[in-house]
Amino acid sequence: MSAAKTERLMNLLIMLLVQKRLVPKNRIRDILYPGMSDEAFDKMFERDKEELRSLGVPVEVGQLDAFFDDEPGYRISPDEFALPEIDLTADEAAVVGLATRVWEHQKLARATTEAVRKLTAAGAEIDLDALQIAQPRLPADEPAFDVFFEAIVARTVVEFDYWRTGAAVPAVRRLQPWGVTRYSGRWYVLGLDLDRDAERVFRLSRVQGEARKVGKPGAYTIPEGTDIAAATRRLAPDLSTEPVVVLARTGAALPLRRAAGTVETDVEGPDTRTGWDRLTLLRASVGVADEVLGFGDAVYVEAPASLREQVVARLTAALAR
Repeated sequence: MSAAKTERLMNLLIMLLVQKRLVPKNRIRDILYPGMSDEAFDKMFERDKEELRSLGVPVEVGQLDAFFDDEPGYRISPDEFALPEIDLTADEAAVVGLATRVWEHQKLARATTEAVRKLTAAGAEIDLDALQIAQPRLPADEPAFDVFFEAIVARTVVEFDYWRTGAAVPAVRRLQPWGVTRYSGRWYVLGLDLDRDAERVFRLSRVQGEARKVGKPGAYTIPEGTDIAAATRRLAPDLSTEPVVVLARTGAALPLRRAAGTVETDVEGPDTRTGWDRLTLLRASVGVADEVLGFGDAVYVEAPASLREQVVARLTAALAR
């Protein structure tokens, strides 16, 4: 999806979301589609409206006057647009992903500001509180998120280097992405693995380098009835129930300290010296290896042994390269 189209869709979404009443079509045209011919506007507006609906946005249509069958009006009900925070269907994941990027990406944040500015300048009666339902409670902070989300909308194959647990080097994967969702604090993409001709799930934090859209848009269709959240729970690795215990140098690894249930201070570390703290984390070990590696030699994994072996394998592979 181009930046111009993304911004146009976001302008339309925000305009219909913050309105307290149905918005007539001619008002939408004057504010968001100025200078277009009747035919060009009708075609583009219908495409944009249906694209929002395909993402799960409930665009309503109704009569402006109950007594006269005149021009219809449009709006998005905040109550209908509000979504669950964690268990997302394929369409809901797309909507949450879209709303999240509005506030986290400068170019789309600009679309939000511009839409509100245009509405205010036009004298529209708007409800800014409606924007609260779309604020990003699920931060889409993975570098590959945008590529996969855009590919899902355009139905484009994505090629990427993926680091599987226990592997010495990343492997190239080709995926028809069906949807993205949050599971156990991590973003996953679900789709058809073209090399294995099977449904697979991939954790976005394990994508190495830049994911690449390949081929033409509209290359595939998402199987009807696909439940992205349920499939991800089924295919993702089982969550470990073992406690995660790490040693951290005093003053280091603040994010891990915030996640710790207990902290034992001034203990002997792997270098047989004091000045370390023992942290027991209140979460499963899935994804902890990525965090630990980010702190370098300031963190050492004590338990579970499988997590320590995973960290050592990743470091060994990095040195080999």
